Amino acid sequence: MTSDPPPSDVGEPLEEPPPLAELLVLRDGLTDVVETDEALRAVCDALAAGTGPVAIDAERASGYRYSNRAYLIQLRREGAGTSLIDPIAFESLAPLQEVLEGTEWILHAATQDLPCLNEVGLYPSALFDTELAGRLLGYPRVGLATLVETLLGRRMKKEHSAVDWSTRPLPREWLEYAALDVEVLVELRDLLAAELVETGKDEWARQEFEYLRTFVPAPRVDAWRRTSGLHRVRGRRALGAVRALWELRDSLAQQRDVTPSRIVPDSAIVAAAQAMPLDRDALLATKGFHGRGAERYAGRFAAALREVAELDEDALPTRAPRGDGPPLPRVWAEKDPVAARRLQLAREAMTALAEERNLPVENVLTPDFLRRILWSPPATRRGDELVDAVVTQLSGYGARGWQIALAAPVIVTAILQADEEAAHQPDALPAPDEVQPDEVEPDE
Repeated sequence: MTSDPPPSDVGEPLEEPPPLAELLVLRDGLTDVVETDEALRAVCDALAAGTGPVAIDAERASGYRYSNRAYLIQLRREGAGTSLIDPIAFESLAPLQEVLEGTEWILHAATQDLPCLNEVGLYPSALFDTELAGRLLGYPRVGLATLVETLLGRRMKKEHSAVDWSTRPLPREWLEYAALDVEVLVELRDLLAAELVETGKDEWARQEFEYLRTFVPAPRVDAWRRTSGLHRVRGRRALGAVRALWELRDSLAQQRDVTPSRIVPDSAIVAAAQAMPLDRDALLATKGFHGRGAERYAGRFAAALREVAELDEDALPTRAPRGDGPPLPRVWAEKDPVAARRLQLAREAMTALAEERNLPVENVLTPDFLRRILWSPPATRRGDELVDAVVTQLSGYGARGWQIALAAPVIVTAILQADEEAAHQPDALPAPDEVQPDEVEPDE
């Protein structure tokens, strides 16, 4: 008896990939860039005659310029079409702010664009952030192009996302790309808003959008510590060299209005800090010290290294930054085992809560807020007093009401359970290697 031969894929047609979504195109064509007071007045008149919310986007020159200023502002409103405004051409955009007063702005990733819009005098009365709405609704990918394709079935071009928007004149294909970023924001907003209502998350979104409306980026403390490759630097003097070189490069970049990496890259700073050459020739001979400004500014970089070489030890930076926040989670078990257990319990419960509510866990509560309250919890352990104290502490950090309502019970339970285990089951406390650090440690 012979057996049947095994099935073979040979000769079978391959499954065809799904067809590409229809490419998004401009419905009204491309208008001229607004560069004169007369043209700006015409745009304001059109916006005043339009209806509904206003879609807004801004283009910066990240990777090319030191500043975070807007080099192009795009607006679209039903009945008014799309306008492209060159903010560099105007001393004031007050007429635009006046006509936008009282309207809802639609932005995607508002925290990226609001600072540069505020810089030119534009502040929203109300806003809707399509990226944040997507996060609250549990979409796994919330980039604009992905949401547009998922919800609207249209495909967006993204080939000009990293160009130098300070270029003048701006090429037509760049302008078309920029105009497309606001082409369907109104339609996208309406779909997301309806889904927020359907899932009972519209009040969460309202609180988040109101919080964003007055968003101000927190100033970075010890920004030089973000230097790529800093983990390879050993010793306080070498750390001091990184700090001095980073600060000099930052000053030069600000003066020239270029992104710092265009002076010398981070790798060059690390290489110089490790070698500590004290004169210009030795610095230029250092392996890894390169960049567009390496030779031009080598003398000044070498002088900075000489200053570091002469500093007293107590004037040099330490490996761990000095801050007002809790220590890194990886050392909690050693420093305070009960706090480490609180964090472990709360993280597990927060993860389960986020999955249940179809939310990213970081949107349920900012991880830094969670660490701060669990490292320094309220002193009381009495029922309602503890609940009230946790609510007050979270509110002081900036947590929104809906976040507090979800997170406070988790935090109270973690505090009480960790205390009970410490009193009755000391062996249940985590060992130092059982409390996992965050994937990315935030700025403290």
